[in-house]
Amino acid sequence: MTTGADVRDILELTGGENDGPITKKDLINSDKKKSKKTTETLTFKRPEGMHREVYALLYSDKKDAPPLLPSDTTQGYRTVKAKLGCKKVRPWKWMPFTNPARRDGAIFHHWRRVAEEGKDYPFARFNKTVQVPVYSEQEYQMHLHDDGWTKAETDHLFDLCKRFDLRFVVVHDRYDHQQYRKRSVEDLKERYYSICGKLTKVRAPSGTDPKIYIFDAGHERRRKEQLEKLFNRTPEQVAEEEYLIQELRKIENRKKEREKKAQDLQKLIKAADTTTELRRAEKRVSKKKLPQKRETEKPAVPETAGIKFPDFKSAGVTLRSQRMKLPSSVGQKKIKAIEQILMEQGVDLNPMPTEEIVQMFNELRSDLVLLYELKQAHSNCEYEQQMLRHRYEALLKASGGGGGVLGSGLATTIGELGAANSGGAVFARG
Repeated sequence: MTTGADVRDILELTGGENDGPITKKDLINSDKKKSKKTTETLTFKRPEGMHREVYALLYSDKKDAPPLLPSDTTQGYRTVKAKLGCKKVRPWKWMPFTNPARRDGAIFHHWRRVAEEGKDYPFARFNKTVQVPVYSEQEYQMHLHDDGWTKAETDHLFDLCKRFDLRFVVVHDRYDHQQYRKRSVEDLKERYYSICGKLTKVRAPSGTDPKIYIFDAGHERRRKEQLEKLFNRTPEQVAEEEYLIQELRKIENRKKEREKKAQDLQKLIKAADTTTELRRAEKRVSKKKLPQKRETEKPAVPETAGIKFPDFKSAGVTLRSQRMKLPSSVGQKKIKAIEQILMEQGVDLNPMPTEEIVQMFNELRSDLVLLYELKQAHSNCEYEQQMLRHRYEALLKASGGGGGVLGSGLATTIGELGAANSGGAVFARG
């Protein structure tokens, strides 16, 4: 016959320690006590010669074998079964309470634990009120007097601010516009914050510089006017604005591209000037017949001019013909253009790689690349100049012969492009 002990054993209900009221720890951490006992009894020692990492793979912190499948062993509210035991639940009581936020003395009732009887209402800490300053008659007459505001109206404003916790929209709604002048929300804010700033400055100890909040009523009015205009736009105006923004972005992108092309053109012109000066310096040195100092006194070609050939300074044996190999930074179009010009001029594509030939051949190809880039820049400038000229002529026809400011600006741009083209053409011919 089944006894009470058997029933408690089946339901995992035991006596002794489970007597008394149940607590939150018993519901959540019921398995931790058992795990501590089991971990104390089980003792495993790492065998000698086994590394710590290998031993950690064999046993976990609970000294259990590692699981074959992922499992959730976390304790807490995810536990499937709450092990209540034989403890008694904490008693609850229907008791009255008052809310400190109310001043009418209203009494409410709710369920609460008996142990918490007599304590304050827990949500009273969220009752935050705004400290509205209070001024005296003497302070008002000395520091706060304003011709546009009477003391009665100022007192009415501060009373509403205190009642509605500086919610100026509500203050404006409850303002007595029949007895006093009609004020806007910005007027109420300006008067309130100006008084607060003056009181803070007057009441501050001597020698201190208090922080005063300044409310800019004019800026707030303009901001609201702009928001109202933005809100009252028609769909046609919105579409026009989006179109203008896209056109502005296109103009800015074209401007950046034009500035970048101008910078690249200036670099090419500067590189051509530098290369010309280097050639003249080499001729002067050769005329003085100082071959022993040629290598030391010869200035190197700058990186921006033509091709930058790599220097082979590594240890070991190298072929001089490797110095004639074009670097990977040179594109295929430039390589084909160089080969075509060399074939037209009757120059061998693979000459005998002596010291002097290698140097002169590399300089020749560098000058050819510079010439190729100058020609490209010159053709681009001519294309842009022609396009702007057509636009200028079309605008002149549309305006009836008077271009105005726009025509003069286009004419200036065309003139600048023409000057740049002429400079590029001179260096290309040089």
